[in-house]
Amino acid sequence: MNQLLFLFLFASFTAFTQQKAPVTGDWSGSLQVMGTELPLVFHIKESPDGSLTATMDSPKQGAKDIPVQSVKQVQDSLYIDMKAIGGTYAGKLSGPETIEGQWKQGGQSFALQLKKGAAAETMKRPQHPKPPYPYQHTEVTVPNKEAGITLAGTLTVPQGGSPHPAVLLFTGSGPQDRDETILGHKPFLVLADHLTRQGFAVLRLDDRGVGKSGGDFASATTADFVSDAATAFEYLKGLDFIDKKKVGLLGHSEGALIAEQVAATHPETAFVVLMAGNAVPGTELLLAQNKALLQNAGVPQELLQKYLDLRKAQLQVAATEKDVAKAAEQIRKLEQAARAKVTEQEQKQLGLTPQSEQAIVSQLSSPWMRYYLAYDPAPALRKLKMPVLVLNGTKDLQVPYQQNLPATEKALKAGGNKKYTIKELPGLNHLLQTANTGSPAEYGQIEETIAPAALETIAEWMKGLVKK
Repeated sequence: MNQLLFLFLFASFTAFTQQKAPVTGDWSGSLQVMGTELPLVFHIKESPDGSLTATMDSPKQGAKDIPVQSVKQVQDSLYIDMKAIGGTYAGKLSGPETIEGQWKQGGQSFALQLKKGAAAETMKRPQHPKPPYPYQHTEVTVPNKEAGITLAGTLTVPQGGSPHPAVLLFTGSGPQDRDETILGHKPFLVLADHLTRQGFAVLRLDDRGVGKSGGDFASATTADFVSDAATAFEYLKGLDFIDKKKVGLLGHSEGALIAEQVAATHPETAFVVLMAGNAVPGTELLLAQNKALLQNAGVPQELLQKYLDLRKAQLQVAATEKDVAKAAEQIRKLEQAARAKVTEQEQKQLGLTPQSEQAIVSQLSSPWMRYYLAYDPAPALRKLKMPVLVLNGTKDLQVPYQQNLPATEKALKAGGNKKYTIKELPGLNHLLQTANTGSPAEYGQIEETIAPAALETIAEWMKGLVKK
């Protein structure tokens, strides 16, 4: 569930100046979020027509050049809107090199002071491979005629020795590019490089509506991504240098759901790798995810239970009420009723504000979320007869392993699959990085993109299946 990171990992900047003093340049500050300090750096530029443009970096998390959609200056105030992450910032110049303001996102508000200053260094990403590569690296396009769109991606192929075994990679939730870029990390670039060096052709694609792929991401559901994935699977099998009997699927997070759905309708799939994928309905997963994240943040148990009771009721409505307008109204009433039953202090602790009310209604009304909440992965898992590798880190707070590994095994067993391997990866988080707490706030701070142990586990298991 990568998209949930944006709930608290990013903030936006706006630079102001009294009496129209120059605001171009770099500005830096830090957000205090859930006990974590998140440094931010903003780059403000003036266009030839006098308008302002900006980008934002989050150095501690390795995120760079996040686009700002709107930058406006009015006297000594400047406003920035980052629609891509649903955040806004409004501030006022309090001195020639200081701005005082508030960042708002997801119904919450955070104080953010900015000071004029150079950008801090971004985190290193030592695992990112650099060209020249010891294999072929080709840009490809894959038409999905049924959807009327064309997907774009990268195909890496080992030198010589064709036909090659192959694997198709599926990204996690949220708008993802072919490298699954997140917080400066490129997990699928690292994974594709490793697997290609081990003898596999690897295809990875931009999500529809992302990067160079056509289509509209905002209106798509997991079912649409399955359609794209099935098209890509047929494309990969059709290449003359690919061994058609040795083409497998690998998915991370939501991508695991996609992989298993494609494999369920394509029994010729050679193997399936499920990385940090859930095996329970979305309503159950998101409740467990919220509990794990808030417990990790130190929220008191009594207060946590009130929050979970509210979210459970709202998630159930979003998953079962067919009429979107009726669902939205019920979700709103549940939020208002819960807010009325707690003290003002508890409202603040739980983030139950009029702004958060609208945010939760919006989030639970999206086509993707409604589909995801209602979807049960078990039926698709029960149809898998080919070898399946299931991996989950023991510090994964987004897809808790205690809930999802047993559920995955239960479904595979129920379907009669005798070729599955399930592994807990000690100390790894949702991105399969070696982690301290597993909190999403750590993802960008960790230099490692994927733990070597995870890379080796995947590669060795796959090689054992395709040996000639």
